[in-house]
Amino acid sequence: MNGDNAAVRAVGIRSLQEVFDALTQTDCLPAPSSHHRPGVTNAYRWTLGTRIAGPVTRAAVVGNAVACRTRRLAECQASAVEIRHGAPAQTRPDDALGAHQATAWMSGHHDEHP
Repeated sequence: MNGDNAAVRAVGIRSLQEVFDALTQTDCLPAPSSHHRPGVTNAYRWTLGTRIAGPVTRAAVVGNAVACRTRRLAECQASAVEIRHGAPAQTRPDDALGAHQATAWMSGHHDEHP
């Protein structure tokens, strides 16, 4: 921080700016760069409040501009289940992996954003 008392809005342990920067970097990657990119960008956008439905559970965030910790962890856990046990027919397994990596990063489970 720059020493002022301005509150920094956060998503998990990441500042909103960190999440916006990660989304921008992901969006700038060439299309074939990663099969799990749609899951990553969907998770970032959902967490930031620009998507209504969760990236894996498709549950809507109601009332908050950004997804709360409980919802974010539920998406992370749901994606882990889909990775282990297989995704439903309407979900690509790579999307579950991307959503898991993004939600885990925002929650502080690892330091490198996907």
